[in-house]
Amino acid sequence: MSDSHGSLESVEKIISANPNADMFIHLGDGEREVAAVRARYPDLNLISVCGNCDWNGESPAYTVAECGFSAERGEVRIFCTHGHRYYVKSGTETLRSVAKDNGCCAALFGHTHERYIACEDGIDVMNPGSCYCPRDGMKPSYGFIDVTDAGVFMNIIDVGF
Repeated sequence: MSDSHGSLESVEKIISANPNADMFIHLGDGEREVAAVRARYPDLNLISVCGNCDWNGESPAYTVAECGFSAERGEVRIFCTHGHRYYVKSGTETLRSVAKDNGCCAALFGHTHERYIACEDGIDVMNPGSCYCPRDGMKPSYGFIDVTDAGVFMNIIDVGF
């Protein structure tokens, strides 16, 4: 999920809709919501990164999520960032390069508030859109990633207000 911008309700809807998820990733611009969720659900596996609107945020600028093993891909490592430091409004070239440099087969980003999913240069790339205030004319959304022996599968899902 990304760009919740103060909407704890959006983040909690995503968490409650996915009770069996192994991990949740917040891609920035939601530090307050992340802190509230961590306080409410201390055992929840929640990874977060700092967005451009997360002033004085405690989350890192990026992280690499270890997401298991796929017979097709081997160890599945996913590069997670907000995206503003990698110029994602101008394309995903820099983001993909940094993901490859970190041994990742996928890269997740936010920042644009627009859904995006593609496989480019062997890197699966996804922006789940904004879970609260999308800018692409679509409904609020989040991403879902399933790591299986057959590969890494990504999908974007409406939050469902």
